[in-house]
Amino acid sequence: MRTNIIRKERMSVSYDMVNGWTVVEIDGDVDAHTSPLVREAVIRLVDEGHRHFVLDLSFVSFLDSMGLGVIVAVTKRIREREGALRIAAASARIVRVFDISGLREAYEIHPSPEEATRQAPSLGRLAHWPRPAS
Repeated sequence: MRTNIIRKERMSVSYDMVNGWTVVEIDGDVDAHTSPLVREAVIRLVDEGHRHFVLDLSFVSFLDSMGLGVIVAVTKRIREREGALRIAAASARIVRVFDISGLREAYEIHPSPEEATRQAPSLGRLAHWPRPAS
């Protein structure tokens, strides 16, 4: 059952539990105005005990450097709790932002949340973050 965390005019954040993953669906722009809301929502879930996340960016229409900064910040918090993080991004435009920023190799990026949650989480997935495992 999907639970709404944030519902604003320009964006919404909700989550659902799938195969041991907390799938956080973001709908709308992730920019300087909305990034703090996304950070707050994910950090709240981490503080409540959620450890393994899929950030579903399939409905994100725009992602800027502030949005990437929030993803890095929540990654650090998830790593502190020995959790795992995957990105689901159906849009080539969003994946390109990860490519341009040099973060593409630091994250597991899947084409859909279904693909990202197909396998249950395992420990140590962020052990080498922000550098990819060799």
